[in-house]
Amino acid sequence: MERTLRMSGMPRVTKKVGQVQVRAARTACRASQTEIRFAKYQGLGNDFILIDNRHSDTPVMDQDMAKKMCDRNFGIGGDGVIFALPPTNGSDYTMRIYNSDGSEPEMCGNGIRCLARFVAQKDGEAPRSYKVHTLAGVMVPEVREDGQVCVDMGEPTLEASNIPTTLASTRNDGSVIKQKLEVSGEEWNCTCVSMGNPHCVVYSTTQGMLKVDSLDLPALGPVFESNAVFPAKTNTEFVEVVNPGYVKMRVWERGAAETLACGTGACATVVAGVLEGLVDRKCVVELPGGPLEIHWNEGDNHVYMTGPAELVFSGTIA
Repeated sequence: MERTLRMSGMPRVTKKVGQVQVRAARTACRASQTEIRFAKYQGLGNDFILIDNRHSDTPVMDQDMAKKMCDRNFGIGGDGVIFALPPTNGSDYTMRIYNSDGSEPEMCGNGIRCLARFVAQKDGEAPRSYKVHTLAGVMVPEVREDGQVCVDMGEPTLEASNIPTTLASTRNDGSVIKQKLEVSGEEWNCTCVSMGNPHCVVYSTTQGMLKVDSLDLPALGPVFESNAVFPAKTNTEFVEVVNPGYVKMRVWERGAAETLACGTGACATVVAGVLEGLVDRKCVVELPGGPLEIHWNEGDNHVYMTGPAELVFSGTIA
């Protein structure tokens, strides 16, 4: 069975069982090649279009075209487009990502797991770790034999000016922990963390602990994301504590709206929960798309994230 979708200014998308072909204007691609191979991967439902771009430092697709490709009705569909670029400063390769709205974040936790699986499967390599250069620094994903990917996400940043946020710090080290922020007529207790990208983590309001299933994220998320106290905008995690080793989280991602999972958000959730005295350093974060295992290691201060990354389908943009 085949289905073809069309609209003015958008690519023609033809889908078949086991095959996907996308035809778009060549002017939308920066490279002179006539075809671009892609693979679609998902990590707990957070899905991405992956492109092997290791032949050039410049992505073969511009941000406007990436936005069109992410359209779920008239494109391939995805939360972002990720490019594997040539190595930088001794890394194995470089990661760039365009969000579904065309913006470019520093990195993406679920995305880097998908990228690691993509490159490993494309190169036919045995399970191993990689050094991946991102706009947030070097990340180290390890592809395991069971298909899970463990990523050393590095140390969290807590100083307000480096997140960045203009919320007043609550501790002498410049961190922002359980600082009140009024949004939509209610005061929310916000803990701010950067995992290479900014996060505002909320476990409670002045009225009590959150029950995440009752929140109206489409109404709340954009107000947090674009709040003036976050100069670079922010990702926002709303968290419900089940027990110290298990939390439920919903996320509003900067540039992608509500998604089924966010890797950096899960890391920030555990860091914030430890700082607020609510969770253990080893904690399972249950997202709408499934669980991530997070460990904020006290020994090296690094955050380790473990979760799946799976191929959905592959195809050609021509």
